[in-house]
Amino acid sequence: MRVVLVHAEAREDRTTTTGTKAWELFAENPSVIAARVNGELRDLSHELADGDEVEGVAIDSPDGLDVLRHSTAHVMAQAVQELFPEARLGIGPPVTDGFYYDFDVETPFVPEDLDKIESRMRKIIKEGQKFSRRVTTDADAINELADEPYKIELIGLKGSGKSDDAAEGASVEVGAGELTIYDNIRRNGDVAWSDLCRGPHLPTTKRIPAFKLMRTAAAYWRGDEKNKQLQRVYGTAWPSKEDLEAYLHRLEEAERRDHRKLGRDLDLFSFPDELGSGLPVFHPKGGVIKREMEDYVRRRHIEEGFEYVGTPHISKDGLFHTSGHLPYYADTMFPPMELEGAKYQLKAMNCPMHNLIYASRGRSYRELPLRLFEFGHVYRYEKSGVVHGLTRVRGFAQDDSHSYVTPDQAAGEIKHLLDFVLGLLRDFGLDDFYLEMSTRDDSKPDKFIGSDEQWETATRVLREVCEESGLELVPDPGGAAFYGPKVSVQARDAIGRTWQMSTIQYDFNQPHRFGLEYNGADGQKHEPVMIHSAKFGSIERFLGVLVEHYAGAFPPWLAPVQVQAIPIAERHEDYLWDVAKRMRTEGLRVEVDDSTDRMQKKIRNAQLQKVPFMMIAGDDDLAAGAVSFRYRDGRQDNGVPIEEAIARVREAVAARTQV
Repeated sequence: MRVVLVHAEAREDRTTTTGTKAWELFAENPSVIAARVNGELRDLSHELADGDEVEGVAIDSPDGLDVLRHSTAHVMAQAVQELFPEARLGIGPPVTDGFYYDFDVETPFVPEDLDKIESRMRKIIKEGQKFSRRVTTDADAINELADEPYKIELIGLKGSGKSDDAAEGASVEVGAGELTIYDNIRRNGDVAWSDLCRGPHLPTTKRIPAFKLMRTAAAYWRGDEKNKQLQRVYGTAWPSKEDLEAYLHRLEEAERRDHRKLGRDLDLFSFPDELGSGLPVFHPKGGVIKREMEDYVRRRHIEEGFEYVGTPHISKDGLFHTSGHLPYYADTMFPPMELEGAKYQLKAMNCPMHNLIYASRGRSYRELPLRLFEFGHVYRYEKSGVVHGLTRVRGFAQDDSHSYVTPDQAAGEIKHLLDFVLGLLRDFGLDDFYLEMSTRDDSKPDKFIGSDEQWETATRVLREVCEESGLELVPDPGGAAFYGPKVSVQARDAIGRTWQMSTIQYDFNQPHRFGLEYNGADGQKHEPVMIHSAKFGSIERFLGVLVEHYAGAFPPWLAPVQVQAIPIAERHEDYLWDVAKRMRTEGLRVEVDDSTDRMQKKIRNAQLQKVPFMMIAGDDDLAAGAVSFRYRDGRQDNGVPIEEAIARVREAVAARTQV
C-alpha cells in the first residue's frame, strides 16, 4: 500500500505493506513520540491504511508536549492508586507547562505524599510499561469502571451528548467518536493499571525524560462548587532534564517578580478584605504609576483623533439586553439591583453607553470615523478561584475606545488602531509580541450572533490587516466575542512569558441592535461598523504585568520616586532640599531621606525601593555645587554639577529609557 509522509513542509510517497504501524516510518527519529494521521493525533502503534497522510509529532512540539504531559499524568494517577488504593479518579489533562490529575481521597495530600508519589512514578517509568489503546463500549466501560464514579459520570455525559461542556479537561477522557481505555502493560504482559482516555500516549513510560510534581490544591468536581471537593495534584514534564531545570529556574524568577509581593514590598497597592475579593486599592506610590499611565494614554488617544467621553457605572438592565450582552455575558456580570421598580446592573463593558452617545443625534458620513474614548470602570464577576492580584480582578478601568466607521473605512481604522497599540507597548518597554486571531466556533452557532456573511467579512478584514503588519499571526478558533472576531496582541515579558494585552474587535452586531445610522454621500441611511479597542486592556492588569516585567525596577518616567537624595550628614540636608526643590519645579519626583539612618542604610533602602537615581551630597559636593550621582545598578559618578544631574534625570524621563 501507499502512504504519504509529511515533513518539513514536504511530502514524500512511501510504499509499505499492509499492517505497517506508524512507528515504522520514524524508527530512525527518536524525537518522534506520536503521529498525526490524516490530521488526527494517533499513537505510534496505530496501524496505517492505504492512502494515509502521516506526519511525525516531535516530543518538543506543542502537540508532543501535550502527549508527554498527559502520559505523565497517567503515570502519576497509577502511582497514586498504588499508594492510596481508595483514591478515586477524576480528570487529568495536560495544561500549559504541565499537567494535573484530580483525586477523591478521604485525607488531603501533604508534601510528604508528593515525595512518595514521585518515587513510585520513577519506578513505573523505569519498568517501561507500554501504553496500549483498546476500544470499548459504554456498557463495558461502565462495568469495568464500576469503582470509578467520576469516570462513569463522564461516560453518561458522553451518551447524552453533553461531554463537550462536561468540565475543563474532560475532552481527554471522552468526546466525539468511540470510547477508549488505555492499559499500562508490564513487559510480562500483565496489565498494571487502566484508565478511560482518548489518547494518544507515549509508546512506553520510559519515554518520559524529566518530570516533577509541583503542588496540590482543592478543586470542585467539574468546576462546580455544588459538587464534591477533590484533591488536584499538579506536575510538570519536559523533553530533557535541562529543559526541566530551565523551567524551574523560570518559576523561581517568576516568583521573585510576583507583582503581588512586589506591590506589597514597594507599597504600591493592596487588596483589603473589607472591600472584597478582586477589588484593589492603589497607594500613593502605585497611584503615581497609574496616573502616569492614564496621562500617557489619554494624551495618545487625543493625538490619534479620539474624543474623551464619560459614562456612569450602572445602567438599567434593558441596555444590556439591547446590546446582546444579556444573556450571552450574564455569567460574568454581577447580579442586578432593584431600584424604583427597575433592575439596574453594574456595567461590565462600556460599548452600550458609547452607542447611546453616537445615537444622541443624527450623524453624517463626514463625521466618520467617529472615535470615542474613556477610562471606563467596569465590574465583572470572576469566580474566586481565578481572581489573581491585579491580573484578574473584579473591578477595573479600561482605556476603552470605539470607532464608528463606514464599511470601507474598517480596514484602515483597524490598521490605525494596531499601529497605535504597538507603539504604546513599545513605549512601555514591551517589544516582543505576536498577534492572535480569535474567530467563531462554527460548531456552536448558538453562542454567536450575526450571519455567516457578516462573520466572513469581519474575519477577512481583520486577518488581512494582521498579515500586512508582518507579525506572526496565531489562530484562536472559537475565541471570538459573541458579536464579532477579534485580534489580540500577545506580548512576551522580560523572562519570556506571554501576556494577552491589547485587543481590537470588529463588531457588526451592536450598530444594528441599537439602530445606529449615518447619512451617506448618496443621501441614504447606512449602518456603521463599530471597532472596539482597549490599548492597556485593563489598567490594573497592565500595571501588574509591568511590575513583573521590570521586577519592580521601573524606568524613571514610571518610577514613583525618580530620585532619592541622600545627605552624608545632617549638615548636608538643606543643600539637598534646595536641589530637590529645583528638580520638582521641572516635574521630577524627588524625596530627601532626612532620617537618622546611616548613609549606607539610606542607600540600601533606596536600592530596596528600586529608585532609579540617588543623589549623595557631602562637604566636597557642597563646596563644588555638585552631587555624587549613583545609579540603581551601583555605578556612581562623583562631582556631577547640579545642572548636569538635573539634566540627566530629565532626559532619561523624557526618553522613557531604562537605567
